[in-house]
Amino acid sequence: MGNKVCIGLSGGVDSSVAAYLLKEQGYDVFGLFMINWKETTGTLTAECTWEDDVIFAEMTAKKLDIPFHIVDLSDFYRTRVVDYMFSEYEKGRTPNPDVLCNREIKFDIFLQKALDLGADFVATGHYCRKTITEVDGKMIYSLLEGLDPNKDQSYFLCQLNQYQLSKSLFPIGHLLKPDVREIAREQGLITAERKDSQGICFVGKVDLPVFLQQKLSPKKGNVILIPADFSAKKKLTDRSRENLPLLTAAFPFKPWQGTIIGEHNGAHFYTIGQRKGLNIGGFVEPLFVLAIDVVRNIVYVGEGKEHPGLYRPGLFVSREELHWIRTDRVLKPGEEFNFLVRIRYRQPLEKATMIMEETGAYFLFEQEQRGITSGQFAAWYDGEELIGSGVIW
Repeated sequence: MGNKVCIGLSGGVDSSVAAYLLKEQGYDVFGLFMINWKETTGTLTAECTWEDDVIFAEMTAKKLDIPFHIVDLSDFYRTRVVDYMFSEYEKGRTPNPDVLCNREIKFDIFLQKALDLGADFVATGHYCRKTITEVDGKMIYSLLEGLDPNKDQSYFLCQLNQYQLSKSLFPIGHLLKPDVREIAREQGLITAERKDSQGICFVGKVDLPVFLQQKLSPKKGNVILIPADFSAKKKLTDRSRENLPLLTAAFPFKPWQGTIIGEHNGAHFYTIGQRKGLNIGGFVEPLFVLAIDVVRNIVYVGEGKEHPGLYRPGLFVSREELHWIRTDRVLKPGEEFNFLVRIRYRQPLEKATMIMEETGAYFLFEQEQRGITSGQFAAWYDGEELIGSGVIW
């Protein structure tokens, strides 16, 4: 295996330090900057654009004395990530574009571009780790959490496969963020004090309703308040297999169960657990979105962050949406296993039992989870290793 590595230089401190470490380790390194998004509709103009990022990336490459290239992947990003986002929101689901960006762009199109340029590996500044073991004569690639508990980004890579991992390097996964910045300072890298990027992967911070209105039309509908003691909410203690659909379904609110308290401009502009953007006053505690019905164009809300409608005992991932990083650990229908599960970035891992059926996988948590959201990714871990993931039904 060769030692030529393409580092995805983003103009941030993490990829800059990753490039430096690779060079120190003796790799033949070159930098490649991705242009993934050029538009500004819906973006908050105070955020840096890709033009700023590419300047920082190129100056980093010059400082480290490594070749630097630019590749425009914006057409791929639009079709594979942004169009998917619009489609999911239209269906009343809340997608995770960062996970899609890694699966579809960074470790697919970008990876292929890097290989075309002669790279043996592609490296990124993600806070995660990779290990290699041999099982029955076959190399198994494992994705582990980053050692910095505040920056672990393994969740964002939960859709990678064995081939993508075999070609990937994560040079800073063993470091803490303050140590990364300190290395950047010591080496005089221009990115040392640069703020981390926020918002949608490569798009930046956005005014989501404005961003979505590029494709999704506003449509007035009712906001319905569900009382905290709604009678249909039952604590199901029987966790038998026949009860799995009830235990893992989003609560089926009915229009007549609550009270109309206002209007919204389109149910597809809202997401579970959302607090801001309702613009309805007169309540002691803040209102939170409990559920959305895009067919009837209804937004269901509850008063207070501990409203029981925000909590569910489990979730379901359909068979078509199941993805196993460790393909040697796939469960068969009828089998179950206790995993640690994460349903959003930076959420603490929660104990859950994965129960495999012909139709897909049910996850029952030890503790009810707040804000389980359709369209987001559930990722399951065994210890610090990410085993698989899937889109929440």
